[in-house]
Amino acid sequence: MNRPLVGTLATAVLGAAALVGTVGTAQAAPQQTAGHPARQQVKAVDFAGTVALSNCSGSVVRMPTSQPNDPALVMSNGHCLESGMPGPGEVIVNQPSSRSFTLLNKTAGRLGTIRATKVAYATMTDTDVTLYQTGSTYAQIEQKYGIKALELATTHPVKGAGISVVSGYWKKIYTCKVDGFVPTLKEGDWTWKDSLRYTPECQTIGGTSGSPVIDTATGKVTAINNTGNEDGERCTVNNPCEVDENGNVTVHQGTNYAEETYGIPKCFGAGNKLDLNAAGCTLPKPAATRN
Repeated sequence: MNRPLVGTLATAVLGAAALVGTVGTAQAAPQQTAGHPARQQVKAVDFAGTVALSNCSGSVVRMPTSQPNDPALVMSNGHCLESGMPGPGEVIVNQPSSRSFTLLNKTAGRLGTIRATKVAYATMTDTDVTLYQTGSTYAQIEQKYGIKALELATTHPVKGAGISVVSGYWKKIYTCKVDGFVPTLKEGDWTWKDSLRYTPECQTIGGTSGSPVIDTATGKVTAINNTGNEDGERCTVNNPCEVDENGNVTVHQGTNYAEETYGIPKCFGAGNKLDLNAAGCTLPKPAATRN
């Protein structure tokens, strides 16, 4: 996992990063020159809509059907959950939370704090996601801070697509492409399905967990950053392994991954309410819940 940073170590490294200036530069649209037209229109990606957690990254997200007066949602990883990482098969829904998030502007400047009222959904089974419901509506956030939520895409990402991984924790943007997809990604006791693999340019690190992965052609969130193989080990924590359709296991040291998010909107109905029984919703349902 691009593991969360904790305690005084997190404070120290974050402070050091601020001193040396790690704010990344978003990939700009390719310029058109005489005789050489731009190949693809690329949307400039910045930090607007992203948040910094105490130990991870995240973003304010909306479904295509979300309305201005709906309670805003913040998305991060399941393994960033403040009460600890959910166990295999564990799904947490509608649990109280007062977690705070630092909202960033387009240049990664601090705008203010928004706060959760509950964990709407969290799991590390099949995917690695936490969705917090906040006490602010999208309209209130936009009126107070001038920030619009990032929209979740509803289509499967495409191999070769340009992407940006935007870390609110590190105030850094990683730009690369979708290298391909992994039928099963195993790390320690956890298993994720149809994970997204980055090309080598996205060398994400601890603290980037939960960063939105933005498709630079659409500007929409296509995945959520979550892990990478650090030491070349096989299927251990911080060293995920790939398992293909035939059960063959491969290890790619230095390769990083994300979990797709296109299926999430089907699980949220009117008022941004979670509905795991909705048509087309494939998120795991609670079998064991944390009280």
